[in-house]
Amino acid sequence: MKHLVRLFSTSAYKGTKNYINSQKKYEIIRTIIYFAISASLFIAGFVTTKTKMNYLTIVAVVGCLPACKSLISVIMFLRYKSASETFCNRLATQKHRFCELYDMVFTSYDKNFSVSHIIIAGNTVCGYTETNSFPEKEFQNHINSVLKMDGHKNITVKIFTDMEKYLDRIGQLNDSEIDTSNSEAIAETLKSVAL
Repeated sequence: MKHLVRLFSTSAYKGTKNYINSQKKYEIIRTIIYFAISASLFIAGFVTTKTKMNYLTIVAVVGCLPACKSLISVIMFLRYKSASETFCNRLATQKHRFCELYDMVFTSYDKNFSVSHIIIAGNTVCGYTETNSFPEKEFQNHINSVLKMDGHKNITVKIFTDMEKYLDRIGQLNDSEIDTSNSEAIAETLKSVAL
């Protein structure tokens, strides 16, 4: 029981480091608990009435709905992984003053986009992905349309696949005079459309 309490108390929030790995564990445990509750209700009904035709069977079947929904979340999270330790250690040496998001998976009707790290520097959204082939143009169109719908206009979106170039870009932005007053609002919009 102590392990469960520790897992749920240390689970990461969306946009924080190691969010995807933490969320995987949470979703798996939650799914097991949901299915166990449904199974125990079915067994209890069968043991007490000696037949499947009872009210607890109905409750158990209805209880499978949230369990199946939770299973879908498990499948979604298992497809992705958190930012690598190598990248996180390298990023820790790069000091910056911007709002940042880790482990973001953006979903659209056509594709899903996995981005390991994002910084929001004024009207610039700059990110790094560890995905080999990243459809940057499609991602830019998707994120720009989401941001426009939420009232954020003239936002530049750039995703890097080369870690050193990304860290150089963070350094360039850090040396610039940038108004970051809208960064938190942009970050909240991005989190609202991510897995």
